[in-house]
Amino acid sequence: MKNKFSLKRLGLVIAGLIVLACFLVPIPFYVEGPGATIDLSELIKVNGKEDQHSGSFSLTSVGIRQGTVATVAKAKFSDFEDVVSKDELMGGATTEEYDQMQAYYMESSQNAAIEQALKLADKPYEMTYLGVYVMAIDSASSFYGKIAVGDTVTKVNGKSFADADALVDYVHNQTVGDEVTVTYLHNDKEKEARGKLIELPEPNKGKAGIGITLTSHTKIKTDEKIVFDVDNIGGPSAGLMFTLEIYQQLIEEDLRQGLDIAGTGTMNADGTVGQIGGIDKKVASAAESGAKIFFAPKGESEEDTNYKEAKAAAKKLSTDMKIVPIATLNDAVSYLEKLN
Repeated sequence: MKNKFSLKRLGLVIAGLIVLACFLVPIPFYVEGPGATIDLSELIKVNGKEDQHSGSFSLTSVGIRQGTVATVAKAKFSDFEDVVSKDELMGGATTEEYDQMQAYYMESSQNAAIEQALKLADKPYEMTYLGVYVMAIDSASSFYGKIAVGDTVTKVNGKSFADADALVDYVHNQTVGDEVTVTYLHNDKEKEARGKLIELPEPNKGKAGIGITLTSHTKIKTDEKIVFDVDNIGGPSAGLMFTLEIYQQLIEEDLRQGLDIAGTGTMNADGTVGQIGGIDKKVASAAESGAKIFFAPKGESEEDTNYKEAKAAAKKLSTDMKIVPIATLNDAVSYLEKLN
């Protein structure tokens, strides 16, 4: 009798541990869901002043957390949660590389927002080229393990370049197998690495290359002091909302008319607003926050665009939050001016 009781109790303990593990032990999947909707007056300050106007411009985000058996199972039955593998989320990058890329996208988003806001407010600025930002490194590259994702290449063979295209043209004009010296910044410290150029795959087959995926790394110089406090936020999708908050503070006028306005979309160099991922989750987050208007990237047509997805999400939520299609920064400003 005693043995049976002990076995029963052991079984209950094991069952309890299994249930606990389902809630606590991480598995190699991630759950994407509605993240935070954040008032940008708390994150951006222009010329040492705070945005005192009523209402708000808010960024919206997708929350990402490593899954457990319980959270993954729950997500399968949720309209606004998705389960993704690590490869789907990070595109084959390591966690460190993924974090570096998200930080770069956030920095680029800030620069684009500052540039567009200054341009719209007719304030002078200068764009400074810092070098080439490393987004990925081919495992066949002789610089693999030397240069890291997130580093900034500043010179090749001692030569500086005006932009990323000039650097690429220079390297393409060298010969496969040539040894080159690459100067780069790693954690703000200048370093050098030597290696041989490799033959690139299509569409540049036959041409010489370092074997890195790159993009121009720039910084804006302006007399306006624009400060961001965006720790633990990554990616490029807050560009539009950053721009609107900066612009309002630059012109010191009330664009919002006291309304809480959320939204999303990248801010491109030509003033267009780019498509982003996870907009259904961002609409859910904004609706939960009490926002009255949501700016959604319009795209070239209403088919398969963020605007269409956002409208569908709002309908599913039964929210009275207004979804407004935005193709350009001027679209957003014109809409706000009409609120008056």
